[in-house]
Amino acid sequence: MKKKVFYFLATVLFALSTLSVNASSDTKAIKEKVKGMTDTQKEERITQIQQRVEEIKAMDKSKLTKVERKDLRNELKDLKREANAAHGRTTIIIAGLVIIILLLILIL
Repeated sequence: MKKKVFYFLATVLFALSTLSVNASSDTKAIKEKVKGMTDTQKEERITQIQQRVEEIKAMDKSKLTKVERKDLRNELKDLKREANAAHGRTTIIIAGLVIIILLLILIL
């Protein structure tokens, strides 16, 4: 029984850890960009991001091609990452959270 649980946890760990590797490469560049900004520049950039997001929400997306819609989604993701970095927010990787919960369950 313990082997089955161990194999299941190992599988989940490896499956979720590969998702976090791809996402971390872009955030480093964004954090470096935001690190050099002053507080006023950060606030200005956040207002620019908010305006762009409102423009995208107001767009008529039904006439866009599939590639254009994908580009808009990617742009929104990048804007969200940049806004989070400007606010100083950090994200917890899902796999790390699952590991912590499992360790707490096993310990207690």
